[in-house]
Amino acid sequence: MTSLQLLQQSPATFTTSCFVLGLLVGSFLNVVIYRLPFMLERDWRQQCCELLKIEDTKLVDQKSPLSWKRLSLAEPASHCPHCHHRIRPCENIPLISYVLLAGKCANCRAKISIRYPVIELATGLLSALIAVNFGVTWLTLALLIFAWALIALTMIDFDHQLLPDSITIPLIWLGLAVNTLELGTGITPQESILGAIVGYLSLWSFYWIFKLMTNKEGMGYGDFKLLAALGAWMGWQALLPIIILSSLVGAVFGIGCIHLMGRDKSAPLPFGPFLTGAGLIMLIWSSQIYSFYSSEFLL
Repeated sequence: MTSLQLLQQSPATFTTSCFVLGLLVGSFLNVVIYRLPFMLERDWRQQCCELLKIEDTKLVDQKSPLSWKRLSLAEPASHCPHCHHRIRPCENIPLISYVLLAGKCANCRAKISIRYPVIELATGLLSALIAVNFGVTWLTLALLIFAWALIALTMIDFDHQLLPDSITIPLIWLGLAVNTLELGTGITPQESILGAIVGYLSLWSFYWIFKLMTNKEGMGYGDFKLLAALGAWMGWQALLPIIILSSLVGAVFGIGCIHLMGRDKSAPLPFGPFLTGAGLIMLIWSSQIYSFYSSEFLL
């Protein structure tokens, strides 16, 4: 019996395997979320200096990754930001290491943010949920990649109000490819292409209408590309529910932050996390949402 046959005959084994894989990927996503924005900023600074033919003389905080001699997803090796202790493999086991170390650096005992194990656990649980819903198929593998990318985009946008093209644009093409290969999404290539086009143009149109009316920018171009990616994966039919869900949750969250946490009304609120959240809801529970909508509003 092959490994694939074993997974097909034992859904629990497959789900557990996806959960463990999600934990490992979540650990890597922590690196992507933290380092990618600094990698992009360093690249932008370098390009600006080359264009203007000047040297970058702006002082950089020595604790910032911008001051590192090498900066990539692989280099330098993961280390404590306080004492620069290199994290050994036994100290980097998802969830387990955090518990065994009591949430502190093994060397200097500085506190480690609980955010790291939370992202690992969230990635593992979401991976398991996708495995349960879609089974042992090539579509599941594609959807896992899709979900992992959305987690990275959510956290980067939350931290920096940035949705990197290096993630959103490949996500658009991958969604179009998955639906062209007919892996079982139920979305035709035409619906996928239309979803990408309508997804981008709908927010692009809103952006310009809002800007012409208020002389302010209501969102960034990354949001257009993110909704285009969601449309490419789930078709144009999913766009309206995604926009409604994300807008409602975003409005409730924003009002709550203003009244409960004293957030400045003029402070920008990233829209990407709400788009990705709505997209994941539609990915997992789209059939139930469409069924509820049909029974309640299309009688």
